[in-house]
Amino acid sequence: MSGSQYAAAGVDLAGGDAAKRRIAALVQGARTPHSVGKVGAFGGMVRVPEGYRRPVLVMSTDGVGTKVMVAREAGRYDTVGEDLVNHSVNDILVHGARPLAFLDYVAGAGLGIEETAAIVEGVARGCRNHDMALAGGETAQMPGLYRPGEFDLAGTIVGVVEEDAAIHGDAIVPGDVLIALESTGLHTNGYTLARAILFDRLKLALDAVIPGTEGTLGQVLLAVHRSYLAALMPVLDRVHGLAHITGGGIPGNLARILPSGCEAVVDAASWTLPPLFELLQRGGEVSQDEMLDVFNLGVGMIVVAPADQADPVRSAATAAGVPSWMLGEIRSGAAGVRLV
Repeated sequence: MSGSQYAAAGVDLAGGDAAKRRIAALVQGARTPHSVGKVGAFGGMVRVPEGYRRPVLVMSTDGVGTKVMVAREAGRYDTVGEDLVNHSVNDILVHGARPLAFLDYVAGAGLGIEETAAIVEGVARGCRNHDMALAGGETAQMPGLYRPGEFDLAGTIVGVVEEDAAIHGDAIVPGDVLIALESTGLHTNGYTLARAILFDRLKLALDAVIPGTEGTLGQVLLAVHRSYLAALMPVLDRVHGLAHITGGGIPGNLARILPSGCEAVVDAASWTLPPLFELLQRGGEVSQDEMLDVFNLGVGMIVVAPADQADPVRSAATAAGVPSWMLGEIRSGAAGVRLV
């Protein structure tokens, strides 16, 4: 099949090559002293930093879900890549790992050079913010699988932690306290239900002003997923467990790190539901149980720490510009999460 026939079928090789040249420049700007090899090679390489006695690589793969549909509707493509990086950083941070390298994957159909470059620029910015190498990635044009203008975004992160410093949650004991670190909104979860409520049921436009917030609906929905690296890295040796609140909400994610005999008791009166979540619950007539299962409700990360370490943990969060509050405690009981 000739190039012109391939283009007629929906794959623009010339446009793809131009996008790759733009992406190569972005990747070049997100290399670190640990980067090895050339940009554009078949594989990305990074050195394990010096100074580790028994380094363990911590890896995670994720996406940003249907938040990409909001980005496409708003015509803003430069934030979801940063969302992807920050989400991934948090996922390995709960094990005490420092980010080392990142790979991204953009798949779609009919994306222009500017849109593709904007997506990868968000990824590169997120990597630079964490002194992490953007080691490579892939852009795939797949008309037929995606409709024109549609795209999906995923990424893989590699981090490193000293084996005896890795956090697993097994140090959690009754008497530990729960500390909540504030989210910046939905982060990257719950957008399918949120879109159904806000756009389909309430018929709101992206430029609608949301009461109690300082922005439009589009700005609130595209708020960048907060990274907790700066807030937690200084105090990782003081905590017993960390839970990144993503899909599954507070109950589903906090339960993942609880050892046998430890029940997490969450004080539901310890924080006020942010305006966006109030709108979703009221406008969608969503039950409290489903709200808890689907959304983070303003809690982006939960720290489990000894009671005498609560002040240092919260001080580190404050220094990083992250609001925090006391959320509850660990009690003896069957492993699980209970709201009171």
